[in-house]
Amino acid sequence: MDSTKNPILSPEFSKYFTQSFRSKSPAYMASLFFLTLFFFALIIAGISPAFTPQILSVSNSSSFFSSLMNSSRFTPSQSKNYTDNVIVATAAANFNVTLLKKPEGERSESSRKEKIDKEKKDLISCDLYDGNWVVDYSKPNYAPGSCPFIDDAFNCIRNGRPDFNFTRLWWKPKRCKLPRLDGKKMLEMLRGKRLVFVGDSLNRNMWESLVCMLRESLEDKKRVCEISGRHEFRTEGFYAFRFADFNSTIEFVRSPFLVQEWEVAVNSTGTKKETLRLDVIQSSASKYRDADIIIFNSGHWWTHEKTSRGKDYYQEGNHVYAELNVVDAYKKALQTWANWVDATINYNRTRVFFRGYSASHYRGGQWNSGGSCNGETGPITNDTYLAKYPRMMSILESVITDMRTPVSYLNITRMTDYRKDGHPSIFRQPAAAGKQPPAGIQDCSHWCLPGVPDAWNELLYTELLVKTDHFRISPN
Repeated sequence: MDSTKNPILSPEFSKYFTQSFRSKSPAYMASLFFLTLFFFALIIAGISPAFTPQILSVSNSSSFFSSLMNSSRFTPSQSKNYTDNVIVATAAANFNVTLLKKPEGERSESSRKEKIDKEKKDLISCDLYDGNWVVDYSKPNYAPGSCPFIDDAFNCIRNGRPDFNFTRLWWKPKRCKLPRLDGKKMLEMLRGKRLVFVGDSLNRNMWESLVCMLRESLEDKKRVCEISGRHEFRTEGFYAFRFADFNSTIEFVRSPFLVQEWEVAVNSTGTKKETLRLDVIQSSASKYRDADIIIFNSGHWWTHEKTSRGKDYYQEGNHVYAELNVVDAYKKALQTWANWVDATINYNRTRVFFRGYSASHYRGGQWNSGGSCNGETGPITNDTYLAKYPRMMSILESVITDMRTPVSYLNITRMTDYRKDGHPSIFRQPAAAGKQPPAGIQDCSHWCLPGVPDAWNELLYTELLVKTDHFRISPN
């Protein structure tokens, strides 16, 4: 190697090094360190040209690189490996080390984070409820008839329904892609927490759907059980499924109006009549006020004859209204609920949701007057056949807007209006072997499971996901 071209092997450098050695000054120690590092690098490069630590550049070292690469010791391929892979040092007194190339792992992690951030932004800015139902043969999340926690009234395949198309439709927003519900990931999100559904039987429909979706992700399905041991959930009361491995519960509290059903005396003999206290939250609220996540709903019971007629039924304080429009009564009840939430719920701890009105599809009458929906095997495809947006949901939206507590609104009204095919209809009762279900009242309000409520839970999962650290890139 030509010492006249190499600054480290030059006479000047040798003289400087010798003087430093004799004086045993700090400069000597620095010189020895860098020289040792340099020869160590040469040895590494000679033994293993594929050695791959980080690439570092040292300022003012171009002449050193030039002389080194012109040396007969290195072949062209070895020279390339050396410049790509070796840590280079120089004896210059002051130098700056600059990272020229990030390791592959760092680059992939950075790009992954950018992709995750973009997906979160896309979902946050997307209207999840503006979309269409599409065929998805990878669904449902649990096989029909496989979940033991579904009410007989929702277990349509077991009750004799012959078609499966209603289990293969999935909701697709127009401007973004929903992540698939990952049961294990959602259970991790819920570890040590209580998620409570509060409302009518449509919320019970959604509650059973979520329990079945999460249960399906478990290897040992015996690790989930109903705390009370009951398998009938249609009566009044409080029900909870516990996921033992995650110390979490998914609960349901029946409260179809959210406000208190009441009785008042109507004469001196003690005869009583039922009323609805529009100014009092239902007493069961004490059971869930400290829950971590609460999903409320109220809607269908306001369409029943007694409530929709509004005669001698609605009460505030000691006053029973001789007649009150159901829309006004609904608004009063919602305001009572909103006031209770604002005064009681700690929104720094508890996430509050309100699920909107779920569409019904009765033809030729209502549930108690010969209405039917049997024979439907596909969703509505022409928007002109959709129902008018319910006035009650507009009232709900205005109440939520004025609340102090943040409320996430699951606006499933329009997406359910398409699904005239998703109801139990005549398959609401178990059928005898080889026979059609018994004739009688059809159910065109609730939904078969698996089915439409599974999509509601996908939306709930997405809403929770984008506001936690559990967000990950969706599989597809």
